[in-house]
Amino acid sequence: MLRSCRASQRGASLLDLTVSMAVAAILSVVCLAQWDPGSLDLAVAHQEIRGSLEQAFSLARARGTNVSVALGQASGAGEHLAVQLSRRIKWGKPANIPLPPGMDAPTVATRTGEAHPILTVTPRHTALASTWFLNDGREALCMRLSGQGKLQVLRWNRDRQKWTRV
Repeated sequence: MLRSCRASQRGASLLDLTVSMAVAAILSVVCLAQWDPGSLDLAVAHQEIRGSLEQAFSLARARGTNVSVALGQASGAGEHLAVQLSRRIKWGKPANIPLPPGMDAPTVATRTGEAHPILTVTPRHTALASTWFLNDGREALCMRLSGQGKLQVLRWNRDRQKWTRV
């Protein structure tokens, strides 16, 4: 009797393990189906640009001189911080995505993504105001830098069909 009771416990344990693994596999498939690598690339691009601007402002303040940040394929004379983005990220706003609410159409930034491909920041925490659009083909980022050096980032959410602040 004792032997049969132990045998049934081992069988239940194996059954529990099998069911648990099946549930884990189903959940993994559901999560992977919803995972969007382009969205991850946009998040990385956002952090790369934000980090480069913060580093440029810190260097400008520490050195007491202007520091430049080169976006995309831009290059220029002198020292500058280069922003490297994933090959899956493109500059510009896809035609099927509207402009953020209240924004006038920036012709250069909308078409190419780069209003000013090289940004210069000053030790006084000022910068040339600019706007950029980045996209992964389905979602987009709108990044606006004010003359006072404040970066505003909006993200186009394709599921909700609206821009949200990041």
